[in-house]
This record gives sequence, C-alpha cells and structure tokens, in this order.
Amino acid sequence: MIGVLVQGRSAAEAVAQIEQVERAGVPAAWATMGGAGGADMLATFAAAAARTSRIMLGTAIVHTWPRHPVVFAQEALAIDQLAPGRLRLGLGPGGPPAVERSYGIAFATPLTNVREYVSTVRALLRDGEATLAGTHVRVQHRMTQTTTGVAVMIGALRERAYELAGEVADGAVSWLGPRGYLVRYALPALRAGAERAGRAAPPLVAHVPVAVTADREAARGLAREQFSFFMRPPAYREMFALAGFPPDDGFTDALLGELLVCGTRDEVATGLRGWLDAGMGEVIAHPLIDARDREGSIARAFEAVAAAR
Repeated sequence: MIGVLVQGRSAAEAVAQIEQVERAGVPAAWATMGGAGGADMLATFAAAAARTSRIMLGTAIVHTWPRHPVVFAQEALAIDQLAPGRLRLGLGPGGPPAVERSYGIAFATPLTNVREYVSTVRALLRDGEATLAGTHVRVQHRMTQTTTGVAVMIGALRERAYELAGEVADGAVSWLGPRGYLVRYALPALRAGAERAGRAAPPLVAHVPVAVTADREAARGLAREQFSFFMRPPAYREMFALAGFPPDDGFTDALLGELLVCGTRDEVATGLRGWLDAGMGEVIAHPLIDARDREGSIARAFEAVAAAR
C-alpha cells in the first residue's frame, strides 16, 4: 500500500486533504503531530473518520510523553468506532529537545518508554485491561469495550527501535531512513525482534519524500531546506553514518538519491513502487511543498500516489 502524508495548516484543512485523497483513490492518509497546523491529530482524525468511508488513517507519529496510555486507548477506541479497522496509531518518543522544551519532562530511557506505552495500549484495546508498575507507565485500568481493529505501531530510527517494533508492536514507521539502510539494517532488526518474540514480523512503513517536478535540482533544494535540521541530532547522524553517508557532508545528491523520489508523475509512481519491491510493507509519500506553489505541490503528489496503485 502507498499512502500520503497530510500537511494541513489547520484541522479543517487536514480533514479536507484527507477527503481529497480518498476521492483520488489513495488508500491511506498519514500525519505527523504538526499535520493539522499544530492542532491535535487524533481529534482531527476523529473528524475525518466521520466524513470518510474507506481511507486508512495513521499517525506518524504522536509523542508518548504528554498522554497517558489509557487516554491513547480511549481516543483510539473512539476513532475505531467511527471508522472500524481504519486507524493505525503510530507512537514514538520524539527527541530530547522537543520533549524537554515542550513538556518539561526529562527525556530518559526512550525505548523503555515506548515499550511500556505500546504494550499497555495494545492490552487495553485488545484485552480490555492492563496493569503495570513500570518506569514510565503506572496503570491499573479496565476498558468497557475492546477492539482488534487498531494497529499500534512504533516510530523507529535505529536498529534497537526496529527490534522493539518487531517484538511488541504492529509495525514500524521510519523517518528519513535511506532505502539501503532500511533494507540492510532496519528490516533485519525488525525480523530479529519478531523472531525473538515468536511471532511473524510486522510491516515496515517507509517514509519517502516526493516531488513531482521536472526540476530535480529544485526538488533536492527543497529537501535540503526542509530536512536540514535532521542532520544535527546524534541519533540521525549515527543512522546516516551507518548508511554510508558522512553526516558532516550534509544532504548530498547521493544521500538524497536514497531518500527522495522526484520526477514526472509516472516516474514518482514507479519510484514509490520500487520501495515496496525492496521489501517495505507500506510507503508514506511525503509531498515536498514549494511555498510558491503550495496547492500544486500537494495536488501533483497526490496524483502520483494515486497512479502508483
């Protein structure tokens, strides 16, 4: 499956984009925490669920720290009741600066945090109850209703996070992972975690920036401009180095060749299918928005994703 990343400037615009991609035949809409102009994404998805009938909805991702797992489970259950089987709840810890600045919470043992959150949310949704006295989660709660329709996924960057997703989650969602890195490191780690837990490996959902344009250099310029921050945090630098791209070199053409899909509509559609052929379970196409042609950037990307079916 190939879906798209929604980037609304408000909750209303995000819902309108989700309706737009459903009409185009795109099977899935994903959003980050900023995908509704800073408004809450799960509340936005609830509105979209009531106004759509088929499209899958996925968070990629929402931060664990500011919500209790019981709240996540209750919100996910509400959306599932509006749109049965259509929600993928992608959870992740984010990074130290955002967490500590925004929430005033010390960023510590993030993998333990995610393990406890995902295990608790899945137990509440599927079994209707959870009891845990963990490092980050303390809970003793019973739900009055349950569902097996919500996939609970983990936002992953390094191999240990992919192993954890293979062990306890319903999938892993990448962010700026070069394709070669995902094939050589992430997928084996995901499978290793699943094997250790005695279960089938869940899907890896790959985040792939896209630009439908004949000007490839302009597309690479947009990618450098919009993602330059991610060359600074240590975890990203380590990932790019392991993938064979020295982080001090920045977003070189070679690195962008492993990250970015650009070209004509048909070239982008073919390029996205290539990620599936490489072993990804699903793809999130992230439109690179040119501020001089915002609506055109989005519309062309949506058309390319629709053509990739």
